[in-house]
Amino acid sequence: MKNYLLIIMLLANGITWAQNAIINDLDIVRNNMSEQENSWNNGDIPGFMKHYWKSDSLSFVGKSGLNRGWKKTLDNYLISYDNKDKMGTLYFNNLSINKIDINTIHIIGSWTLKRNGDLGNLSGYYSLIWQKKNNQWVIIADHSS
Repeated sequence: MKNYLLIIMLLANGITWAQNAIINDLDIVRNNMSEQENSWNNGDIPGFMKHYWKSDSLSFVGKSGLNRGWKKTLDNYLISYDNKDKMGTLYFNNLSINKIDINTIHIIGSWTLKRNGDLGNLSGYYSLIWQKKNNQWVIIADHSS
């Protein structure tokens, strides 16, 4: 009977540890997205890009179609948002967050850019795949429209 109790206790501890690891990973990704909002709202596009996978294999799908690569994605942001007025104030609203496996999180949400003057506000949706690489959570695929 003692062995069964020990096994049950070890299983319960293992389940609790796994649940805490999932919650911790989700919190890290949420914090990364908050950092992205802050960087964007401070006019810091390279800081915003900090949480994207710095690889030629990064996938970004937007209104102009599929682009590959961290540098290409950075360049596109720098061209499209070449001043603070165009950047406006960014807000993310995560609608769905799912841990696919130990190293992959999928997020679906909406984004809003509040802008002054004639530029008008922009909004849309995103689907992000975050993956743990070298012990860091990074976006490996972004589909924003």
